[in-house]
Amino acid sequence: MKRFLAVERALRTAAPHELLDVLRAVLIEQYGAEDVELFMADYSLTVLQPVSVLPHTLVPVSVHNSPPGRAFGAQKPYREEGPNGRTRLHLPVSVRGDRLGVLSLTLSDSDAAHRWESELADIADVLGHEVVVAERDTDVYLQARRKDRLTLAAEMQWQQLPGRACSRPEYDLGAQLEPAYAIFGDNFDWSATADHLMLYVTNGMGEGIEASLLTNLAINALRNARRAGLSIADQAALADQAVYAHYRGRCYLSVLMFDFDLATGRASVVDAGSPQLLRLRDGSVERVTFEAQLPLGMFEETDYVAQDFHVEPGDRLVFVSDGVHAVASPKGEAYGEAALTRAIHSTRLLPAAEVPRAVLRELTGHRGEAMPDDDALIVCLDWRGRPQFE
Repeated sequence: MKRFLAVERALRTAAPHELLDVLRAVLIEQYGAEDVELFMADYSLTVLQPVSVLPHTLVPVSVHNSPPGRAFGAQKPYREEGPNGRTRLHLPVSVRGDRLGVLSLTLSDSDAAHRWESELADIADVLGHEVVVAERDTDVYLQARRKDRLTLAAEMQWQQLPGRACSRPEYDLGAQLEPAYAIFGDNFDWSATADHLMLYVTNGMGEGIEASLLTNLAINALRNARRAGLSIADQAALADQAVYAHYRGRCYLSVLMFDFDLATGRASVVDAGSPQLLRLRDGSVERVTFEAQLPLGMFEETDYVAQDFHVEPGDRLVFVSDGVHAVASPKGEAYGEAALTRAIHSTRLLPAAEVPRAVLRELTGHRGEAMPDDDALIVCLDWRGRPQFE
């Protein structure tokens, strides 16, 4: 415990850009660690990028077929036994279900590796929280997340997102946007309180900076209304007014909005556009439809009405933008609901955080080598419901 507290204290007092250097020094001192490295998951979730001073000198490792990738995918420590009793520990670095990367270190004593694994895993969790806080004051970890340069539009969109995953006793959430380094107007947002989860899936129109500006305005208008305590119907109306006041109907934004009651699974829904919802329940996938209402900003002073919806423990909800269900193959065939249904069924055993990336890989195979002409957004929600205590 004294060792753990020493590491925790060192991380909490370290300068934001020096977290890894400080952690490396204290792990060497307290645990006799060697070769301490931090890898950050890149925006496309294909590689783990080493945190180092630019230009990077360490080689990225694959998320899919490397020892650090195994720890990242399983979200459990992975031990790699080496020569002379040395053990390489790979520890997931996550914050409330949002998978940031992997902390890798070598210990000279395999018995010590087994004995300290749980304690070092807790240190990796502390590191995750410190990285999230440090990103307010340094670009070191954000730079390490990118294997290519982001377009300005993509930079703006990623800065709007709450994370790529979130986990609570009642649910697990996972989301992904593609093409990760050149996204335009699609977006997702969520916020939870003790009793509610609000989830928005947006499908913006346009391209490049203009699409990002439109989405930025709409998302911040929705957040402003949400933080004022308004219902989702009133949130939609306020955002609609904000978008119309600026664009006068020339540009508008589609959004699917949910307000889940965590205790009951009942939800209020506003369907204002093209994002679609598919539900996996008891092994069967079906599309869920709502009464369609006007996109935000199309006309002045549109009134929105919330609809009722209920989710049951064990349900998986998959939200997709039109860049998923409408994408064409080289022969011009749309991906469509049938292919999407097969993809959702084939990924049913994966955790929610991995489903979006897996479905998008299948989508890429359908599209072929052609460059996508629209964003593709997938959000996956696994609902467990609130545990009932007798």
